[in-house]
Amino acid sequence: MTTTNEKQYIGTRQARIEDEVLLRGQGRYGDEVPTPPGTLYAAIVRSPHPHARLKAVDSSRALEMDGVHGVLTGEDVRQWALPFPVGVRQPMEHWCLAVDKVRYVGEPVAVVIAENRYLAEDALNGVTVDYETLPVAVDTELAIESNAAVLHEKVGGNVVSDRTFRYGDPETAFAEADRQVSIKVRFPRSSCMPIECYVVLAQFDPANAAFDITSNFQGPYALHSVMCRALQVPANRLRLRTPPDSGGSFGIKQGVFPYVVMMGLAARKVGAPVKWVEDRLEHLQGASSGTNRVSTLEAAVTREGRVTALRLDQLDDCGAYLRAPEPATTYRMHGNLTGAYAIRNLAVRNRIVMTNKTPTGLNRGFGGPQVYFPLERLMQRIAVELDLDPLDVIRTNLVPKGAFPYRSAAGSLLDSGDYPAGLEKGVREGGLEELIQRRDEARREGRYYGIGYTAAVEPSISNMGYITMAFTPEERKRAGPKNGAVSTATISVDPLGSVSVHVSSTPQGQGHQTVAAQIVAETLGVPLESISVNVELDTGKDAWSIASGNYSSRFSGAVAGAVYKAALKVRARLAALAAEQWNIDSDDIRFSEGRVYVEGTDQSSSFHRLAGATHWSPGTTPQSEPGGLRETAFWTPPELAAPGDDELINSSLCYGFIFDYCGVEIDAITGAVRIDRYVTLHDAGRMLNPQLVDGQIRGGFAQALGAALMEEFVYGADGNFQSGTLADYL
Repeated sequence: MTTTNEKQYIGTRQARIEDEVLLRGQGRYGDEVPTPPGTLYAAIVRSPHPHARLKAVDSSRALEMDGVHGVLTGEDVRQWALPFPVGVRQPMEHWCLAVDKVRYVGEPVAVVIAENRYLAEDALNGVTVDYETLPVAVDTELAIESNAAVLHEKVGGNVVSDRTFRYGDPETAFAEADRQVSIKVRFPRSSCMPIECYVVLAQFDPANAAFDITSNFQGPYALHSVMCRALQVPANRLRLRTPPDSGGSFGIKQGVFPYVVMMGLAARKVGAPVKWVEDRLEHLQGASSGTNRVSTLEAAVTREGRVTALRLDQLDDCGAYLRAPEPATTYRMHGNLTGAYAIRNLAVRNRIVMTNKTPTGLNRGFGGPQVYFPLERLMQRIAVELDLDPLDVIRTNLVPKGAFPYRSAAGSLLDSGDYPAGLEKGVREGGLEELIQRRDEARREGRYYGIGYTAAVEPSISNMGYITMAFTPEERKRAGPKNGAVSTATISVDPLGSVSVHVSSTPQGQGHQTVAAQIVAETLGVPLESISVNVELDTGKDAWSIASGNYSSRFSGAVAGAVYKAALKVRARLAALAAEQWNIDSDDIRFSEGRVYVEGTDQSSSFHRLAGATHWSPGTTPQSEPGGLRETAFWTPPELAAPGDDELINSSLCYGFIFDYCGVEIDAITGAVRIDRYVTLHDAGRMLNPQLVDGQIRGGFAQALGAALMEEFVYGADGNFQSGTLADYL
């Protein structure tokens, strides 16, 4: 008699299976994808001016140079393409190349295509551009003034979206408040700079008017539709592929999509494959960055520090163009603008502003830091003005224990948690009492030492409908509802019993292959090493959706869930096959250590033999068995509904609680910052792989440290970019 214990993989500290190939130097990144014979290489003419009218682009000298095969200009783009769709209802145009004006330093003006990159770079000087310089709008707050230089004349101003929202009764709460506390916070631009810059390899098939493009694109794949519309082709005429590996992104590589269109048109222009590899200076100058925001917050407060209402004015500077998926940064957090706090009355004004800067896009936790930082600064200001302990103000306002699932004022359904208990655990186990003693001692000695606190709610698995909050309810009705977060995964078992998994998640180093293998290994009872996980995506043949991609922390909750569903479907088919052969109930079938068992008996079969029957001898399988063991699972949660007339939006599915604090000392003479201790607590729910969670937390800390102390995209008052090298960026 056999009793099996199915081996546990989920929740264990499993070393990453991705790492060996990378440590051996055998990773395959965008620049290492094989190129077709006859591939040409591109270099981009970029504007040196932040705002200028294009009077003429003359490429004749470049075309006379040896090895130059063509130059793509704005006139070609007008002929073959369309402007990108814009996320608000405004008469503004964004083309993949400038066609009338340039609106930021580094904007692409022309593409030179030559036999190699060296010749293409040399030929850039052969393209003569006649510019008529124009006044600039750089400062976010000055750009909204009536006398500011206007980037898009048809709009008539630089505010392209102005929406207000009201939840509860903020007016009464402010009228009855003991105190009103206000603060203005300016959140700067920065970028989680990837090691690998953009790469695009484009081919055009004139017989089918189709494009085949390989790029280290991250997604979201909603931008596939954006690219198709710009290229004026149906979706099945744009085959988009990703390489096996990507050298980091953190959201930034979604911004490669205008270059995908650009290089597709370049390939069409010269009738040959075209490859472009972005250099670091180009990336800094013209790729993308996080949105800079000016936030004005006002709180209605009781004497005890309880916030009864919040007014929030958010001014988002999205740069020269509202490039898809913006204004995602503005609205990703809309449902939980009150963060971890039980604030029932809320008034919000959101304005999207155009300035002569690089267009913004997704950047790690996009929209989150722009909300957390001002909100936590407000809580600290309340403590100062009311002479209260900052931590007590946080405690007073947290969503209380037992209130979950908690519907926030703007509509987010905070699914689970115990925020007060999490905070106290962080205080107790992080050694806050000792840190306070060190602070007090340092201050007695005349040193500058402080302790900062943050309580935040980080969302994951974005509702595709949140972006439509930029529209009025009437506009949303005309456009039709949008919601959900579809994820896909495919699992196949070959004739020898090996398992292959495909996910449409395009990771950039997070360890998705490891976690997917852990889930499948435990569900099917096969060894981890027998599983191959493919994260390359080919929109021409793979299962995917517009929500596919790697963004908004959606892997573990959405993609891994789809992997589990697909594995369960494979398991159910194999269990039915075994049950038919052994004349038992399929509920008695167990999977472990590469074998399929009947619980409590000696009946068993090797996994590969049972699975192989669907390939080698389909005639012996039950009539219900279709043969060929391959299953695809699609998943979307019902909680992610479209926003309604009440303007409520559950903008994400899951919400993790974070409580951080740190002791910081600043040298009074040099200004040097020393972090004495940093404590972070994450209520993460069930961890699929604690080792990877630990790595994500440490990586997040490192990037946050850089954003707080070292990084900023800076523009001069004249619109010139002052952070054009990594040395300047610091």
